[in-house]
Amino acid sequence: MNKVVLAFSGGLDTSFCCIYLAQDRGLEVHSVIVNTGGFSDEELQEIEKRAYALGVKSHAVVDETASYYDGCIKYLIYGNVLKNATYPLSVSAERVSQATAIANYVKKIGADYVAHGSTGAGNDQVRFDMIFNIIIPGVEIITPIRDLKLSREAEIEYLSEHGVEYSAEKARYSINKGLWGTSVGGKETLTSNETLPESAWPTQVSETEPRKLELTFEKGELVAIDGEVLEPVRAIQKLQAIAQPYGIGRDIHVGDTIIGIKGRVGFEAAAPIIIIKAHHTLEKHTLTKWQLSWKEQLSSFYGNWLHEGQFHDPIMRNIEAFLTDTQKVVSGKVFVELLPYRFQIIGIESNHDLMSNKFGSYGEMNNAWSGEDVKGFSKIFGNQVMIWHKVNTPQPPEG
Repeated sequence: MNKVVLAFSGGLDTSFCCIYLAQDRGLEVHSVIVNTGGFSDEELQEIEKRAYALGVKSHAVVDETASYYDGCIKYLIYGNVLKNATYPLSVSAERVSQATAIANYVKKIGADYVAHGSTGAGNDQVRFDMIFNIIIPGVEIITPIRDLKLSREAEIEYLSEHGVEYSAEKARYSINKGLWGTSVGGKETLTSNETLPESAWPTQVSETEPRKLELTFEKGELVAIDGEVLEPVRAIQKLQAIAQPYGIGRDIHVGDTIIGIKGRVGFEAAAPIIIIKAHHTLEKHTLTKWQLSWKEQLSSFYGNWLHEGQFHDPIMRNIEAFLTDTQKVVSGKVFVELLPYRFQIIGIESNHDLMSNKFGSYGEMNNAWSGEDVKGFSKIFGNQVMIWHKVNTPQPPEG
């Protein structure tokens, strides 16, 4: 048996893998692409054509967009997860979903090997390897780019030698598009002092006039834009189409890789950033102090553990159950204004708003207690700390 499933994107690395696995390793290559919301039907058709032109035995498309949202993105919204207060885990979350789907496809067609095009420098190699080892532990993993320590120039030359032309210009930037944002890697992100040029961003800025939006959330999920009711996946896609041409959600994330080195990646993620900020604002109005506090702590762990590929750890299901429970009253409207390169959360409306003036106005009058009540409460609330200071503060000598 010599059947190998190749995680295929149609890019330089996986194009190299197609030729190498078939011609150098003598394997029967079955390519599969996992769509997590980043490809149009036309793009998927072009990728399929490329796969067959490269000599694969079969090619399959697995659409994971809905399950990607239901099993992962939803909880990133519930948790307001931004890695290092910046990055919405656009690629991290996507890779987990893709690796899981590929492992299941390997089982479906009974392959002996599974291959991916990760290099030896980043996070993806760990995410793919680990998830394959968890779900399909008896299947051998092949990683040609990592094992051969190839440069992009060497890959282009190899393809050319095998009659496949690949533009060096096209290979300048590595772009990965999914439902939860698009990552952009290039020579600038390999430095600490450069930023991506305007031309490197997949979506160019074309909108300059301010625009106001009304986002409706129901139990933590975005379900309508300007009154138009939408399924959450469609709502994300529509908001992305509206907001990305403003240049909103562009940034460069600096983080710690799983293998212990620092890395940078550019990303554009207008919808994820707006949704997370809008959702968090609604939560600040509708949840209690300690709900917000524990959510922040558990969400930070959840995001970090997901980033490191540990999605299948059962603790993740426990945290998801907690996050889901906190969303019971996170319903209402959030008003947002879009402007070039930025956005503003204007405010919210919710039947669960804890700022209700029935209980008084902050900084002015309260209806639930008197000033005398506060005097007594303040003494009791600080009593133990007062005693600590009395016991432990050195007293001046007598006389």
